[in-house]
Amino acid sequence: MTDWMNWLVVAGVLVIAELFTGTFYLLMIAIGLGAGALAAILGASGPAQTLVAAVVGLGATAVLHRSRFGRPARSEPTRDRNVNLDIGQRVVVPAWQNGQARVLYRGALWDVELGPGAIPEAGDYRIVEVLGNRLIVSNS
Repeated sequence: MTDWMNWLVVAGVLVIAELFTGTFYLLMIAIGLGAGALAAILGASGPAQTLVAAVVGLGATAVLHRSRFGRPARSEPTRDRNVNLDIGQRVVVPAWQNGQARVLYRGALWDVELGPGAIPEAGDYRIVEVLGNRLIVSNS
């Protein structure tokens, strides 16, 4: 096989591996390998092909890292619905005492506290945060 075919075979393997990882980083390296294949087609020497592949791959990876796709969303796990499935669920609070209450939720007693801006009235509340065994609730 010629040099450019070798570059494209390795790039194809990385693209397939990318399908299993779910990130775009291997894809950026595969783009660099594709640039190495292009350099081989244009007749560059082996070290020059490698240098082109490395520079393009690292550049593409740097661009990805600075983009919104390169960084996971930073949110507090206590408020993230993807981490805690209780966020967004409803609880009924029969009575409040100094901004705190106890409710039966999912078969257990939980301490409940009012979230910012919530009004302490008996009724239906939405869970907005879970801190240990405390449910932070809101009126909405």
